[in-house]
Amino acid sequence: MSWIDIADAIAAVCMVTGALLSLIAALGLLRLPDLLSRMHAATKPQVLGLCLVLTGLGFRLRDVEVIALLALVALFQLITSPVANHMVARAAVRAGQIDHDRLLVDELTPVLESFDEPRGAP
Repeated sequence: MSWIDIADAIAAVCMVTGALLSLIAALGLLRLPDLLSRMHAATKPQVLGLCLVLTGLGFRLRDVEVIALLALVALFQLITSPVANHMVARAAVRAGQIDHDRLLVDELTPVLESFDEPRGAP
């Protein structure tokens, strides 16, 4: 076996694993009961699945410019997805759309109750 065959095998494993993780994330969005659980499914396995698919593409294409572009895509996904989901969760808590019976620990609600925030658009 040459190194090209090994790289192609690694690429195939990474792509299949990443696709399966993305499928699990999609099923989690459909099946999980509340907003926070769905956001967890949308963030964690989806980001890891995308990073695995991008790693598989890097092993398959083996071009420096393409690998640099794939690394940038992965970096931006790692930065933006958790931040966006965090902001959606904070907005959901402020709007009262969270099922507090399902929470094990709720550290945000006491902070929001003590903070007098103006509601509505300025």
